[in-house]
Amino acid sequence: MDWVSIIPPFIAIVIVFWKKEVIMALLMAVLSAEALILFTTGADSILLSPITSIERVVDVATSAGNTRILLFSVLVGALLAYIRDSGGVTATVDWLTRRGVAKSRRQVGGLTMLTGIVVFIESNLSVLTAGIFARGLFDKFGMSRARLAYLIDSTSAPICILILLNGWGAFVLGMLDTYELPASSASILWGSVFFNFYAIIALLIAAYTVFADKVHGPMAKAEQQLDSTQQQLSAAEATKPSYMVVPILTMVVSMVGFMLWTGNGVLSQGSGSKSVLYATILATAVAYLMLVFSKRFTHHEAVDIGFKGMGELLPLVTIVLLSLTLGSSLKILGTGVFVAGIVGEYLPLFLIVPMLFLAGAIMSFTTGTSWGTFAILIPIGVPLIQQLGLPPSLVIGAILGGGVFGDHCSPISDTTAVSSIASGCDLLEHVRTQMPYALVGGGITLVLYVITSLIMVG
Repeated sequence: MDWVSIIPPFIAIVIVFWKKEVIMALLMAVLSAEALILFTTGADSILLSPITSIERVVDVATSAGNTRILLFSVLVGALLAYIRDSGGVTATVDWLTRRGVAKSRRQVGGLTMLTGIVVFIESNLSVLTAGIFARGLFDKFGMSRARLAYLIDSTSAPICILILLNGWGAFVLGMLDTYELPASSASILWGSVFFNFYAIIALLIAAYTVFADKVHGPMAKAEQQLDSTQQQLSAAEATKPSYMVVPILTMVVSMVGFMLWTGNGVLSQGSGSKSVLYATILATAVAYLMLVFSKRFTHHEAVDIGFKGMGELLPLVTIVLLSLTLGSSLKILGTGVFVAGIVGEYLPLFLIVPMLFLAGAIMSFTTGTSWGTFAILIPIGVPLIQQLGLPPSLVIGAILGGGVFGDHCSPISDTTAVSSIASGCDLLEHVRTQMPYALVGGGITLVLYVITSLIMVG
């Protein structure tokens, strides 16, 4: 396959930048890829591409690993709904406040970061928990809501992509499992943590802001004005911290246990798709039983809450399904092999990884989605690993870091919007005050990838 094999991902990228719509971009990319497959195989008519696209989706869904990822993506919505509507988040915040552990500006900032880190299972849940918890404390110690918005935003997405015992980890594992790689998908993914320079640097800059108690640029002006827009965020009435803590601990601990079990005692050899599905089902069952046995909710009410939560994540599930489908089509077209040949011929090897990070950062910032960035770049990046012998974890780390850049600071990212609401800070003020920090982190990251590539790739 020649240059036409890059048309589908090009269409996806153009539509993503133009319409800011990932689902439409992936759908059009799949249709164009199937039309090209029909054309190159000498089929009677490329008008059959909608039919072959449907069959490609069915084929992808029949894969056991892909089905597990799709089931997880649906079920995690129910789990998050149970945690939210049970009042467990509010109760946990109240309990921490009563303990009196926040006695200075540094302690308040550190406790806010710690809260975001502990709730690493989902980025929006992380910022909501930390934001609701710290609002009053930031006001008490004379710190702006813009600082709070930056702190929770700079903690949630980076920590979620570093710990990876969550939806992001399962999604990437599912995509990597469809390729033949020099090591197991789990070991490559865990190895990428050490090469995810942007996420690490973002956390370090946030920690500097906390422990040095200093802010710079537009953030410093916001700190002087202390005139953030106050917004109210409704939360379920506090019940018991256990409604939040127990399900989350169940998922985290059981996922590690299932990884060991499926890997015959070796964590890195475990099946990520199986483990995260089993752990999510177990955690969701625990959360459901806690609601029902509390007698605050009937069985029917709990079921309604669960299905409502699942419905909230249907767009995400659609992205997951279409991204897996696009990856399957591109493998048949040989897009990755063609791109690898072009890159290997015209671009020095040591610049490939920095360019992947930069492409991911621009794409995710423009679209506000890390999931869509992963969906488009991983099917391009993995063949580069296969064809050019690039370090797998370094390539994946650069792609994931680039995706998180946009999720962290894009004005159209859901995490950015939720951070501003949770903290009571105006969205545009949040973006304006956070942008210098994100750009500094991105610039340092780009330099580090060039240096690391020179050392590891040559």
